[in-house]
Amino acid sequence: MSTENVAASSRERGTVLVTGGTGLVGSHSIARLITEGYRTRVTLREPAQRDRILAALQRAGTDPGGRLEFAVADLGAEHGWAEAMDGVDHVLHHASPFPVTPPETEDEVIRPARDGALRVLAAARAAGIGRVVMTSSFAAVGYTLKPDNHYSETDWTDPDTPGLPAYHKSKVLAERAAWDYVDSHGDIELTVINPTGIFGPRLSERASGSLGLVENMLSGRMPVVPLMYFGVVDVRDVVDLHLRAMVHPKAAGERFLAVGGPSISLFGMARILREHVPDAAARLPVKEMTIEQVIEAARTEPALRDAAALRGRIPVISNAKARAVLDWKPRDVVETIGATADSLLER
Repeated sequence: MSTENVAASSRERGTVLVTGGTGLVGSHSIARLITEGYRTRVTLREPAQRDRILAALQRAGTDPGGRLEFAVADLGAEHGWAEAMDGVDHVLHHASPFPVTPPETEDEVIRPARDGALRVLAAARAAGIGRVVMTSSFAAVGYTLKPDNHYSETDWTDPDTPGLPAYHKSKVLAERAAWDYVDSHGDIELTVINPTGIFGPRLSERASGSLGLVENMLSGRMPVVPLMYFGVVDVRDVVDLHLRAMVHPKAAGERFLAVGGPSISLFGMARILREHVPDAAARLPVKEMTIEQVIEAARTEPALRDAAALRGRIPVISNAKARAVLDWKPRDVVETIGATADSLLER
């Protein structure tokens, strides 16, 4: 395709602004958008992040082909957002703080997540952009336990749930604030994607928490795992759902849970890895903690608070809405875990 044709194709499909482009979902979003012919503008906190985006595209085998541009804009400041939104047709807001270690105060995570979402929405509205697709999380849906353990888009995590980690609370409050903003203004649409644990091939250098679990298992750093069941979804399917929600008329004003299939446990994940990577069998977890052990250990080990909050229950998470409304067809969980392992071992 000639340069002229590439430019014309990009204009026809429009320009998409992506926040959080250095993360797992963001890097895959950029590659997919460029492949599909969208002009893609990525916000950066600092110009040096540009090289990380280009490296991720190279790993994906994606040639930007004149369809990639950058804008410097920080979720914590007003400066740069008007310029970032100029000429944009769609917004995918992936960015949200994810602390590597537990924060000293909840506000360290809550404030940038909530204020950042509102800043993106306000800038998009001022630019006349019709819809923002925002990445939230199952953390905003299913961490207040229900007697039947069944969860759909109508469910919300209560931010005052005892023992709720700060990150989970930040996802609830950020999403609630976003919906309140849209409800109070009425001239911009919002669609929210609520993924469960996101796995799959890694493009970015920045390790996600979910991929770190698989990496720790494969390297032998997790001989024992806590009893914990959770949903799994492939990052490529999360991106696919965002792109469907970005353009589908029926997606406006809706939440969509993203999960690939039935919930699995960490020990179940280890079994999948053992079959997929037999050479790593000796390094994989050989024991599962009881929920009583998890709850007790979580008193002094922050990394176990997530598992303790779930109390060993098996959440039944529905993806029926995304399938029915957006014709979304996610990959099987076994395929996703296998692809995660392959990606990590290649690196």
